[in-house]
Amino acid sequence: MSQEFFDDDDSIHLFQLVHMLQRSAMMHMGLLQDSEGRVHYNLGETKAAIDTLSMLKTKMKGNLSSKEGTMLNGIISELQLQFVKAPSRQRALEDQVSESEAIRETFTNPKEGPSEIISDEEE
Repeated sequence: MSQEFFDDDDSIHLFQLVHMLQRSAMMHMGLLQDSEGRVHYNLGETKAAIDTLSMLKTKMKGNLSSKEGTMLNGIISELQLQFVKAPSRQRALEDQVSESEAIRETFTNPKEGPSEIISDEEE
C-alpha cells in the first residue's frame, strides 16, 4: 500500500488489516489461488471476513476520513457482490473439473472411458 495515499501510520495499519480480510474472502470465493496454486470455496469463511469488515465499519463510524470510508465501503460492496456470484463460479469450476476428468479417463483407459457414436452408417 502506498504511504502517500494514507494520512498516517494508523491508517496504513488499518488498511493492512482490511487487505488481509479482503484477501481471505477472495481466496475463499475462488477468486485467488492459495500459496500452492489451489482454488478454494468456503463461503462460511468468506461471510465471516465480510461480516468482520462490516463490523469494523460500524465500530469506526465517525472515526474514518472520507477517503478511508469510501475505500472501506468499496471493498465491502465488491466482496458482497462477488459473494452472491460465488456459487455459480463454484458450479462452473466443478463442471470443468468433471469434464477434464472424463477426458483424462478416455485417454488413460480408452476402453472404459465415455464414448459417442458419431455415425450410424455401416460400411
